[in-house]
Amino acid sequence: MRAYHAAHDHPKIFDDFLAQHMLTEDERRETEARYLLALQKYYPEEAASNPDPRCGLATWMQNLGAPAMVLGRARYNEDNLEEAVRAGVKQYVILGAGMDTFAFRRPDLMQQLSVFEVDQPGTQAQKRQRLQRLGREHPEQLHFLAVDFSREDLAGALRRSSYDPLAPSFFSWLGVTYYLTREALLSTFSAIAAVAPPGSSVIFDYLETEAFVPEKAAPRMKILIEIVARVGEPMISGFEPARLGEDLAQAGLRLLEDLGPDEIQTRFFAGRADGYQACEQAHFAWAVVA
Repeated sequence: MRAYHAAHDHPKIFDDFLAQHMLTEDERRETEARYLLALQKYYPEEAASNPDPRCGLATWMQNLGAPAMVLGRARYNEDNLEEAVRAGVKQYVILGAGMDTFAFRRPDLMQQLSVFEVDQPGTQAQKRQRLQRLGREHPEQLHFLAVDFSREDLAGALRRSSYDPLAPSFFSWLGVTYYLTREALLSTFSAIAAVAPPGSSVIFDYLETEAFVPEKAAPRMKILIEIVARVGEPMISGFEPARLGEDLAQAGLRLLEDLGPDEIQTRFFAGRADGYQACEQAHFAWAVVA
């Protein structure tokens, strides 16, 4: 989704100009073919009106809520990260880093940060193989931290690394919360509070609990939840916006900002001529260690 947006859309919501290089050509073609099939299944009228594959792909990207979530949350995260670096943050921890390109895309910020990419061993090994294939040099400030969360918690993993628990830190946790149990969510928030000094930040996105109630879920959210369930990654957890501050306080965090769909629309999507718009029942939040 980042790769498509960087190559085809203007103006940019979030410009991940390196994302396309993390895909092989076969992977790109296969993904686009799946999107076009999904357009026919979930939006048959739009598919019939856009028979050209290029138009159909653009229609899919702009109609489904997921691309807007992916692009908007990335922009929100890095906007806040830039502010944090200006305020003196020295460490950036990317939880569930996946194929994130920050360490190679933002040399301006890398000069001021130690970056820790935290992910499952298999995912991280695949990413490192792709970077090697691309000939990307490993910045000395980048630290890969492979963690099997069934055996080790986040705090323990960071303590065995070169992470400095006394240095102000910025945590990014995007595209993950809705796949975890409430217990796992609060445990991770507690681990951040335990390992980072007061004032350290965490940016995350989440879904409202109503998204999981069929009669209350927005149409696009129903489609999104069905799609991820079909590929074996069901979304299972959300938060009630009115209680988010209380939930975070139990984990040692203080909520600073919670952007709902209307606020996300105004900040990142207002005035666009294309179909990108904030996803209903999706939020971007910013909390700090109390």
